[in-house]
Amino acid sequence: MRKLFSLAVPAFALFLAVSPQVARAAEVPAEGSNAPDFTLQSQEGKTVSLKDFRGQWVVLYFYPKDMTQGCTIEAHNFERDLPQYTAKKAAILGVSADTVDSHQQFCTKESLTFKLLADPGKEMIGSYGSLAANGAVAARNTFVIDPKGVIRKVYLKVSPNPHSQEVLEALTTLQKAE
Repeated sequence: MRKLFSLAVPAFALFLAVSPQVARAAEVPAEGSNAPDFTLQSQEGKTVSLKDFRGQWVVLYFYPKDMTQGCTIEAHNFERDLPQYTAKKAAILGVSADTVDSHQQFCTKESLTFKLLADPGKEMIGSYGSLAANGAVAARNTFVIDPKGVIRKVYLKVSPNPHSQEVLEALTTLQKAE
């Protein structure tokens, strides 16, 4: 038994070292820091990178799962307010660990027109410190990123219903301060 235990501990340590779930230990980037870069696939199967949005504001929101109640409410509210975000020269990007196909189905079913990015390996989710405690899904966090790629506002464990309005208010305040 002792020999089995002595083999299991190093094996578990190796698993933790290579597991994508280790990303949950990553810190949430602070306001005022540069936003971690990323390149992911959208629901359209196109490659999307943060650098594609230089010169405009980005609302980067993480959510647990396509086609669930809270995530659908949050997405509908962002979609409802999309003209206001567009007027403020802000792009909305949703990110979850779902696949491109799942995002495509979600967008079709719910008539969503902004980009949803697929991160099934959870690397980008982890780089934003936004892996849920269980390590299986993204936590409901949002980052408002300015046109230079600097994080200006961080929301953790957001409530889906009022969130889009909160973000719009913050964006208005941030843009006035520029």
